[in-house]
Amino acid sequence: MWLAGISLLSWLEAALAAFLALGLLLTVSRHLWTLRWTLSRDRGSALPLPKGSMGWPFFGETLHWLVQGSSFHSSRREKYGPVFKTHLLGKPVIRVTGAENIRKILLGEHSLVSTQWPQSTQIILGSNTLLNSIGELHRQRRKILARVFSRAALESYLPGIQKVVSWELRGWCREPGSVAVYSSAKTLTFRVAARVLLGLSLEEKQFKDLAKTFEQLVENLFSLPLNIPFSGLRKGIKARDLLHEYMEKAIMEKLQRKNSEGHRDALDFLINGAKEHGKEFTMQELKESAIELIFAAFFTTASASTSLILLLLKHPSAVEKIRQELVSHELHRHCHCLSPAVSQKNHPYIEPCQDTPMVQEKERKDSDSQQRLLSTPEGTPKNQSQQLDLKAEGDAGGGFIRRPPLLKELTLTRMTQETISLNTNDQYSNHRQEEAAQPPSRFEVPTGPVVPEAECHCQPEMNLDKLNRLRYLDCVVKEVLRVLPPVSGGYRTALQTFELDGYQIPKGWSVMYSIRDTHETAAVYQSPTERFDPDRFGSARQEGAGRFHYIPFGGGVRSCIGQELAKAILKLLAIELVRTARWELATPSFPEMQTVPIVHPVDGLQLFFHPLQPGGASTRRQVSREA
Repeated sequence: MWLAGISLLSWLEAALAAFLALGLLLTVSRHLWTLRWTLSRDRGSALPLPKGSMGWPFFGETLHWLVQGSSFHSSRREKYGPVFKTHLLGKPVIRVTGAENIRKILLGEHSLVSTQWPQSTQIILGSNTLLNSIGELHRQRRKILARVFSRAALESYLPGIQKVVSWELRGWCREPGSVAVYSSAKTLTFRVAARVLLGLSLEEKQFKDLAKTFEQLVENLFSLPLNIPFSGLRKGIKARDLLHEYMEKAIMEKLQRKNSEGHRDALDFLINGAKEHGKEFTMQELKESAIELIFAAFFTTASASTSLILLLLKHPSAVEKIRQELVSHELHRHCHCLSPAVSQKNHPYIEPCQDTPMVQEKERKDSDSQQRLLSTPEGTPKNQSQQLDLKAEGDAGGGFIRRPPLLKELTLTRMTQETISLNTNDQYSNHRQEEAAQPPSRFEVPTGPVVPEAECHCQPEMNLDKLNRLRYLDCVVKEVLRVLPPVSGGYRTALQTFELDGYQIPKGWSVMYSIRDTHETAAVYQSPTERFDPDRFGSARQEGAGRFHYIPFGGGVRSCIGQELAKAILKLLAIELVRTARWELATPSFPEMQTVPIVHPVDGLQLFFHPLQPGGASTRRQVSREA
């Protein structure tokens, strides 16, 4: 027994000694790690390095950053100030906040700093992208890509984008249960990128597989630069190779296509723009550029779309103001019917109108009324000249044209059906759920010939001029991007040692400017920065006039080249939502927001979508939720 006690004591002593030795080793290694970076300062400058922590050897503070999200930067900003040092994703990083500090970074491109994304991002996206190009190569590529996002190009994209948005939103409203908005928004933006921008002809299964692969690529863009089995980088490379394989086939078909109609999509603008600048893109350059175009329109726009829906739900008074603005510009409702001869293949996002009890009853009454007008008191039809007089009267007055029942059913009634189907009252919600079980899944785009009946399309065709006239909507989109910018900041590498806020930024160190922190700490806003206040961007206040206080798209020569496209997508989504739907929370409370690597709700934002009833009566139910 005595010997057993001695053995137990010896084991405990050995374990304690090992624990102390391990603790000492970790302490010494962390001290040496910190010393290593302290000695890396530029001794030619008398300025000190910024305050901060370099974390643990090799890993730095990457794990803290991934776990803590936005609180990681805010806590260190409060502790160390607007400029502090850290170690993320294998590199020393200077985190920068504040308009004046960021102004120096963004305007110092190609002289003080150069773009520097994490090594994993460079490897996965490739060296031929605008994102990873520098100097003269960046200037040349930006000129070529400018054609892709020119006003003429954007104008040509709008009809297709509007159809995709309308199609997806109808699917959300048909869903009997809750909709995971972030996931659905990614489906929407990927469909816009693949079908509208790149003009890819995809079967629905191909579309889903391609979207899943692309999501895997984006999820691993910000990973440790370790190309080993099961690592994030390895997964990202595998997804990239699969996408490149598909893109090569699609691009070859486009290049070999005869009788091209010119600029039909973004890839056409890209290829022809390069030729106009005396350059022929290689297949590798085209593949990487195609992936970059999808990347530009996919996750960040999906994040902003989700934030838009969330903030409008929290602030229904803004929804009502948008609706009033649409009414004032006569954009709240406009219906027209397509000829039966129009193939649904050419209009894949226009859904055949569905009969509802309200439509059937109205159709019966209208038919009875017309029969009375076209008959004598004895029930004898009037002569043909009288019918022509009625038609002529309608044509002259620009109003209701009376037609025989068959023609009426193929035109005006279908128009009415579309209006009702988009604005169904709550009392018909069960009827709609029964209908939803019959047509294809909401993610399936109908193909094949249409049945011999007219199709109705109840949305005004938008263009840039109409969008630009919606001033309040523009303020809403700007405020959404201020409160919840999709990305937290941008990366640069110091080309030379320079001064920033009293500290030295050593040559070769990474610089990460913070968009979100700058928006939160800007002193130019009259109302509190945490408040959702679209009117701060109105002409009466102009609080957003400060050039570097508001930077959701970056700034300088590296500003987001696709920002006008992103804002157009957000505006079209807001218009379709406000005109045709209402939405409510499917969970007891609003979700927390995760900010790394892209802003999104932790639960994906679970919402119920309902078609808006005529007259906007359901608005009262939505407004009652505002605190």
